Amino acid sequence: MTTETDTPQVAGSCCSSTGSCGEGAADAQAGGVTTVYEVKGMTCGHCEGAVSEEISGIEGVTSVKAEAATGRVTVASAAALTDEAVRAAVDEAGYELVGRA
Repeated sequence: MTTETDTPQVAGSCCSSTGSCGEGAADAQAGGVTTVYEVKGMTCGHCEGAVSEEISGIEGVTSVKAEAATGRVTVASAAALTDEAVRAAVDEAGYELVGRA
């Protein structure tokens, strides 16, 4: 089970007129960063949603994909996030940030 949230793309979307996206094209164009974190305590879709929602609220985050089965959360952002900001968001959701995966 996974939950993914996307923040709408602003001008300069990587998507073509057919709606297809190139692998990693958005990060390359925007100079974005993708980071994978390990989160302890997620067991279901609700957990994934709670973590995704809180991390999505961090300024600059463009997408979040949480996977309870692996405990991993993949975060794409316009610029590197501080571990403290991610830890605070995960804490607010009621889970524990173990660190970067």
